[in-house]
Amino acid sequence: MTYEFILIHRQEPIALVQINRPQQLNALNSQVMQELTSALEELDNDAAIRCMIVTGNERAFGAGADIKDMANATVVEMLERNWIAYWDRIKKVTKPVIAAVSGYAFGGGCELAMACDLIVASESAQFAQPEINLGVIPGAGGTQRLTRAIGKSKAMEMVLTGRAMSAREAEARGLVARVFPTEVYLDEAKKLALEIASKAPVAVRLAKECVNKAYESALADGLDYERKLFYFLFATEDGHEGMKAFVEKRKPEWRGK
Repeated sequence: MTYEFILIHRQEPIALVQINRPQQLNALNSQVMQELTSALEELDNDAAIRCMIVTGNERAFGAGADIKDMANATVVEMLERNWIAYWDRIKKVTKPVIAAVSGYAFGGGCELAMACDLIVASESAQFAQPEINLGVIPGAGGTQRLTRAIGKSKAMEMVLTGRAMSAREAEARGLVARVFPTEVYLDEAKKLALEIASKAPVAVRLAKECVNKAYESALADGLDYERKLFYFLFATEDGHEGMKAFVEKRKPEWRGK
């Protein structure tokens, strides 16, 4: 496909999907989200790619939704657009997706980062849900994923005031996995993606499913789900190869089967 607002950089076995609306601080409109989700779904179906990175630029990962795109919209128009469904599509991508965040991750940009599987941030990154300042609330998971990530009190403060959280505070609160200097954060995200891509593909996919299950279910349900997938992996070639390689003290050769 030909994209207007995103760039795709393939570095097999990983791929970088970059939002490219620098003049608008990578504000997210329907076209951006359609292109982004389509690219991730295409890469998800590409056997040569095992991990993806979503990023913006050093100044902005995504400065929120494009307000001009919805300022005069009616309830019916918003329902018909159903653009929030793009975030749901991102969560259905089966391969790991890393958000590499620098600068602003506000509103929909913060929600996009949280819809990814983990976040690597630059020291300049800022996370916020400022929708309250527009007379509305987060609509693409901001009240739900943020609360699960950082707890009720901090999430309530951010959602009710619109206050931005720094990268270091986000790391301390568990929203961000790692923080790096701005000049190297993207390289470090690529290193992490390559490390993940080096693991057994089926096990990576099922591990992602299990962690997401913990995020969304009661403990007993999650443990049952984890146990079933753990047993299932003993029916894979990679499961036997990994253990055999460990015993033989050699590097495993993953086949994704």
